[in-house]
Amino acid sequence: MMMRLIEPSICFTQGKPQKNMAVVVEDGTIKEVSPARKAEQENPEAMPEYWEHLALVPGTVNAHNHSFQSLLRGIAADRPFLEWRDESLYKYSPRLRPIDIYTGALFSFAEMMKCGATTVCDFFYLHNDGMEGDEAVIRAARDLGIRLVLARTMYDWDGAPAGYVETVSDASHHTELLMKKYPGGMTKVIPAPHSLHAASPEMVEAGCSLALKYHTPFHIHVSEERFEVEQVKKTYGTTPLRFLDKLGVVNEHMSIIHGVWLESEEIQLLGEKGGHLIYCPSSNMFLADGITDLPAFLAAGVPVALGSDGACGNNRNSVFEEMRMAAILQKASTLDALCVNYHDAMQMGTTNGAKALDLPVGEIAAGKAADFVGIRLDDLSMQPLSKGNQFLPNLIYSLQPTAIERVVVNGEDTVKDGQFVKIDEEELLARIRTTMEHLEAADMG
Repeated sequence: MMMRLIEPSICFTQGKPQKNMAVVVEDGTIKEVSPARKAEQENPEAMPEYWEHLALVPGTVNAHNHSFQSLLRGIAADRPFLEWRDESLYKYSPRLRPIDIYTGALFSFAEMMKCGATTVCDFFYLHNDGMEGDEAVIRAARDLGIRLVLARTMYDWDGAPAGYVETVSDASHHTELLMKKYPGGMTKVIPAPHSLHAASPEMVEAGCSLALKYHTPFHIHVSEERFEVEQVKKTYGTTPLRFLDKLGVVNEHMSIIHGVWLESEEIQLLGEKGGHLIYCPSSNMFLADGITDLPAFLAAGVPVALGSDGACGNNRNSVFEEMRMAAILQKASTLDALCVNYHDAMQMGTTNGAKALDLPVGEIAAGKAADFVGIRLDDLSMQPLSKGNQFLPNLIYSLQPTAIERVVVNGEDTVKDGQFVKIDEEELLARIRTTMEHLEAADMG
């Protein structure tokens, strides 16, 4: 891979926008971030690329997504959670073939990439065809060029569609096979016991055991809905995180998703044990889940990352959108304008996502993966940019996808001049139409 020397108008590095800087990229990694003249002198073999009118910022990290749900966007909207689940997920997902899962993943990942995501964690639980679905998601990420963490879901509640459900031994075996096959780099597989309402204690313990064995994170939905908390209390006699702690799985490998209804003592426990929170504010709003007490997590020392969740329960696929929502929703909830600021939001959408996935991404710094985005400084959504410190507030609170001109992942262009480099968007649209015709044919029949 040819060495690249990129000189943007602004480089967001070390937590602030800086001018007259260059980023040197070699073999998919950032080799150097230094003043442009110095970088040119020390790397004469690299051809400079002048990104005029562009700001170079870290690619965002979508730490929680369900890619197949992009195909169900707009179905069963504005319904209570369980009705939404039954009329969209449970109704249509059993009809998805591996080719449809591939299309849904390509669709989901492409949309989020155009919104500035360079890494995604796909929490995937459709096993209608064994591991073919997992491989279809991985193939879609590879074809588009996005960095993927496949959180292979371990699910044994028999109230779900049959394709979701595996025995503990089968789920462990299949997940471990994929973890060995895809240990890192552009594709990494981690275990993800779904939740305490969809995974038995034995399944949760099996997922944690795999994470400990292979030194990876593991992800699990926790306290997303009030019904889940009440169900866990009734079944196990305590609240969800306390019960998970009794199982011995609350540790630094754990990332909980949502955490809307945790009690203050549970939040403190998560912080003491070194766990992470992945927060999905737009999904929590859309599905009427409630509002996670983010200041309490931050006070307890819990790193907070961001996820879009599935696109039929959000319904957008933008981490920049989640940064904005995370900050303004917390301000509205707490009546405290200072509780989550734009610096916090930027960290949640980049470096904290990297921590939750244990990946060297989310920063423009030497040694990190060369995953970054070129933002048009002359886009209306980034204006005004006077001598004041407006760049980061505008990036978090006003940025629109029209400003995202370039995306680079692993040192390679994946979006250039606002267009995909590795896939054809018209072909993708045709694939989506074909899949939807297949899904709707059963209703007509």
